[in-house]
Amino acid sequence: MTKNGTGSFSLPFLVVVLAVAASPARAQQQLHYERPVEAAPQAEDIGAGYVVPVVQHYPARTQWREVTDVAVLAAALAVGTWLALRRRSRTGLVLLAIGCLAYFGFYRQGCVCPIGAIQNVTAALVYPQYAIPYVVVAIFLLPLVCAVLFGRIFCGGVCPLGAIQELVLLKPLRVPVRLDKTLGWLKWVYLGLAVWFVVRPAAKPDFIICRYDPFVGFFRFTGPLNILLLGAGLLVLAVFIGRPYCRFLCPYGGLLSLLSRISWRGVTVTPDKELDCGLCAEACPYGAIENLRATRPACLACARCFRHCPRHRVQTTGGQAPPATP
Repeated sequence: MTKNGTGSFSLPFLVVVLAVAASPARAQQQLHYERPVEAAPQAEDIGAGYVVPVVQHYPARTQWREVTDVAVLAAALAVGTWLALRRRSRTGLVLLAIGCLAYFGFYRQGCVCPIGAIQNVTAALVYPQYAIPYVVVAIFLLPLVCAVLFGRIFCGGVCPLGAIQELVLLKPLRVPVRLDKTLGWLKWVYLGLAVWFVVRPAAKPDFIICRYDPFVGFFRFTGPLNILLLGAGLLVLAVFIGRPYCRFLCPYGGLLSLLSRISWRGVTVTPDKELDCGLCAEACPYGAIENLRATRPACLACARCFRHCPRHRVQTTGGQAPPATP
């Protein structure tokens, strides 16, 4: 067979035939090929003059701003303690609640959150490789220390989740005592689940407290529809039932109620002389007054009882008691 004969194969034709024959095998190899990537490709890996973008995520919050958050929290707790135990001012605590809702809720978008820090602290205690900033530890501990000293001041006017419920409570209805105590166990169940979802073996930690926070969607003006509906439902319920999330679901509230049992000082309706008129018990929407005395584990330091107490109104006005207002 001659080089240029009719039946001969030219070299270009042979190359094309071999390429077509090899293409299915090459395609099959590319289909199953996986390259493990442990780090984002850099400019020298990509080549062709590629430049990595300068900002690929939200920049970390500067340290002085984080310290400011802790300082604001400590100052709010101090002011709340003074208003609840010393001044016993319902108006002052409402103003404090509005300010803390604006700062911790809408400005910081719920990120200064001792409630969610429960799972962060749990993870740090269980996993040696999991570290949390000192700021988070401080935010988690400050309200607990305050509870040991002065009761649930954090709930009274500092917590944005409590504040948003407190401000919508318009027509409080009394929850039967037995039902109130039964529903109160839910927060302990929630706390147990939150800890379990962090420490459970053979699974990644799941921070369910933050994932199912009912009000953070309102603070950020965005969020999953089911969580927004959950928050809206709780707010509607909070118009008639005093702080349903705080009393029945909040796991951090459970810790605060436990520590407030041994508090050094707490809210007292009339510390020097009790009139036993019962107006304070009627004014409390949280069932925190039993036998005409404030119970520290359940008291949220809202100061509603002070506004209705005749003796307190005489002391603050210096004369005849004015009509009680809700």
